[in-house]
Amino acid sequence: MSEKAALGSWSSGLCGCFSDCSSCCLTFWCPCASFGRIGEIVDKGTTSCCLHGSLFCLLGGFSYLAGIYACMYRTKIRRQYGIEGHQCADFLLSCFCSACTLCQEYRELQARGFDVSAGWKGNVQMRTSGVTAAPVVNGGMSR
Repeated sequence: MSEKAALGSWSSGLCGCFSDCSSCCLTFWCPCASFGRIGEIVDKGTTSCCLHGSLFCLLGGFSYLAGIYACMYRTKIRRQYGIEGHQCADFLLSCFCSACTLCQEYRELQARGFDVSAGWKGNVQMRTSGVTAAPVVNGGMSR
């Protein structure tokens, strides 16, 4: 099987904003918050939402630097989930259609089972909330 055949696609289209108005509104009114949430989930909590959002906001004033920063995370999402695409397309989309790409990335993480608004720690807590103790293992080997 070729590499291209093994790769998947995005769970929603680039212009699929109508399927999730809340992430679209967040991205339209405050793209820094949207990007911060995405960045925290993609980095698995190693960097906070606040730091990602602040950097995105600061870089937004300097031509396409915010687009380059967003491109890095779009590429990370594609690689983590085996989504088909190219870094050149990630760059162009992140620079010229940043709101659409952020919405698509937000929806992708939601489709992968994340509550993006809860952050990384919130998602970890939700997934482990039912686990209260390690499973009991019967002692010794038996025949």
